[in-house]
Amino acid sequence: MQKLVFFVGVAGTGKTTVAEKATEQIPCAFLDRDTVGGRFVERFLEMNDLDPNDRDSSFYKENLRDLEYDTTKDICIENLRVGQNVFMISPFTAELKNKKWLEDVIAASGKSKEDIDVKVVVVTLADIEQQRKRIEERGTVRDSWKLDNWGDYETRVDFVPTINWDIPEDHIEIFDNSGDLTEDKVTKLVGFINK
Repeated sequence: MQKLVFFVGVAGTGKTTVAEKATEQIPCAFLDRDTVGGRFVERFLEMNDLDPNDRDSSFYKENLRDLEYDTTKDICIENLRVGQNVFMISPFTAELKNKKWLEDVIAASGKSKEDIDVKVVVVTLADIEQQRKRIEERGTVRDSWKLDNWGDYETRVDFVPTINWDIPEDHIEIFDNSGDLTEDKVTKLVGFINK
């Protein structure tokens, strides 16, 4: 069965790092929404005299957010259609609430629910200071807005999004990424994805 795995959670929890570790044992198309759309979004924001790193502005949310997510979704659909496992990395907050979103992805791939094993890994942390430290350590330009506006941005790192998709409850894993990402943690995660 093909795997379609969503790594979700707020910025700085380590979604990408956790997903990368799992790919060492599960070959897949690796689709990080920041990578898929980041350069385009930055350019559009600059062209409108806006901060290229601000993903919280109303302009971004109204004009660019769905372009990033829809493009990532389309690449996912293509990879599912040709038989690849797919890892999707992003918060997916709105998409997780929309039951039809996942159904549309699977239908557009030409596959059925029986062909694709969908899992959701919700990556969390124990405390907000660890989130800030990880965001600072990764040192990406796109995080400068978050750090400069930390009081406005600060988000619960133990946040578990609403998931309205028609998947079994045991296909959702709350993954506490506090502390070191040990081999034992990765082995348990890979076991969850493969079961």
